[in-house]
Amino acid sequence: MPTLPIRIGLIDTTNTVDAETMTAVATALNVQVTRDLPQFWSVNATVAYLPSKEKIPQGVWPVQLVKTLPPDEGGFHLTKHHQPYAKVIATPGSNEWTLDASHETLEMLVDAAGNRLQAAEAIQIKGDDVVDAPGKFEYLVEVCDPCEADEFAYQIDGYAVSDFITPHYYESVTAPGTRYSFTGAIKRPRQLLKGGYISFVSPAEGELQQILWVDPTKPPQLRDLGPATGDSLRAYVESKTHHDFNERRAQRRGATPAQFARLREFRSVLSEAAKSRARLYL
Repeated sequence: MPTLPIRIGLIDTTNTVDAETMTAVATALNVQVTRDLPQFWSVNATVAYLPSKEKIPQGVWPVQLVKTLPPDEGGFHLTKHHQPYAKVIATPGSNEWTLDASHETLEMLVDAAGNRLQAAEAIQIKGDDVVDAPGKFEYLVEVCDPCEADEFAYQIDGYAVSDFITPHYYESVTAPGTRYSFTGAIKRPRQLLKGGYISFVSPAEGELQQILWVDPTKPPQLRDLGPATGDSLRAYVESKTHHDFNERRAQRRGATPAQFARLREFRSVLSEAAKSRARLYL
């Protein structure tokens, strides 16, 4: 029996993004979650722009644009009734936040509670790479984290959206023709791309660990996150990782704005084309 679609609502609580942009971004995210994500993950969802931050319809999971987040708070949250929602920092004067909104939306849809674990071969750091190791880990299913750096994003209608892993990411061996991430940037199971991270539980340690490749100019690092607290493993991981990771990513974005400049130019061309097309219907 078909499941009812999950409804995602994109909301600007900062009053800094115009309604036209919010509508366009919500439309792009809706394309991603209805066209791209269901090709690999069993998800039935829609995304729409909610113009009022004071009104959230029943059954809608909000993705809220905010001005700041506390250092110990990530983007993913659960209400006291265990309903998921997300917060994304709106970047003044740019649309870089669309990539983060995509990231939070996809991960929330694939794992609404933030506790989904998948057993697969273990990994270890070897030089400047992450490779398979003897044994097995239980991986926290965060579908955007291993490939979340800006350079691995793709475009929908001129807006950057996040690449995401497929379920094949957890398979034992590499198979020709298999897509391990939607864009194909990930070439083999459990590959960690520069600028990303992956979290897991090791049976030997019994606690959450993480391989973090925040700085692409340096080798990846293994971090012990300790015993998880709270209702959500993902929220716990983000509380330990989100602030430092976002600071580093903001530095990279500030140093290389060319990608987002190209996106702005492309959106301008699309906007003019849309105006011309609208005149045909007058």
